[in-house]
Amino acid sequence: AYEKNESLENLLLDNFFTDAINKCQQGWRKVVATASIYGVPIPCLSTALAFYDGYRSKRLPANLIQAQRDYFGAHTYELLESPDTWIHTNWTGHGGNVTASTYQH
Repeated sequence: AYEKNESLENLLLDNFFTDAINKCQQGWRKVVATASIYGVPIPCLSTALAFYDGYRSKRLPANLIQAQRDYFGAHTYELLESPDTWIHTNWTGHGGNVTASTYQH
């Protein structure tokens, strides 16, 4: 794959691997689900599937984690609609007001 395309960012973007995963994806998901139902740990297969799902997703649950971190520690979070704008929200109504700042890179 890298001989065909030296600037390939990830093997998952090569047609050979894309086709192979698309062909096997349903079975892969069944194996992970069945193992989970029966309490059989398969960390490599389940983590690989989670990575694959995350890699092909535009928005992830990490947005929720950022909000939780802001709630508990005022860590701020980046607005999806306005990149490079980080805000802290007064989630409880006690304390300061909503603040926003823009970071220039």
